[in-house]
Amino acid sequence: MKMPFFASFIVFIIWLSYELSKARRRSARERDNYWEREAAANNTRRKPLDDLDYIHIPFDSLPMDILKEDETVAECHQALYYLAESPIVNFTGYSNTDLKLKYGTPNIGLLTRYDQNYTTLVHTLQKWAEKLYESGYTTQTRQILEFSVSTNTDVSGTYRILADIYSREGNEDGIRHLLERAENLQSASRNIIVRTLQEFHP
Repeated sequence: MKMPFFASFIVFIIWLSYELSKARRRSARERDNYWEREAAANNTRRKPLDDLDYIHIPFDSLPMDILKEDETVAECHQALYYLAESPIVNFTGYSNTDLKLKYGTPNIGLLTRYDQNYTTLVHTLQKWAEKLYESGYTTQTRQILEFSVSTNTDVSGTYRILADIYSREGNEDGIRHLLERAENLQSASRNIIVRTLQEFHP
């Protein structure tokens, strides 16, 4: 009885050693590839930023007159007006190395700021929408969140509230469109958002 067990144990040790060795080799290759890309990125010259997908805030189609005296809403409005004066770009899914390779190392500071502006934008829109939704302004909430989704936001609450609104309206196409959007997100939040929307999907 002991010999079969011992033989199985030896086979297991050999297999484990092989798997660990394979994992170390893969990790080493990934590390080498990373540093090669980083070295190339750091030597990439400045490139034009004309092709960036700049985001513009459509004030004319947003409910700027609703609850504008409310402190929370007023703060959101102020933040949006400030952001409107600055470039806004969604770089979700891009690493700094990716950005340097594509647009040049000298532009990384600008690009980081543009992405930070985007993060501020979608969180401001979410905060504003939540306030209006809590106050019963469903149509106006939908306007805000639909704009946010059009920028490929990965704020899960945006999709959840908008899906809830669509569900209440019987808008199955709207929920289906949200799900399609979510499935194409380049974000770590993608799977969470997809699972949330699947609960609303008919």
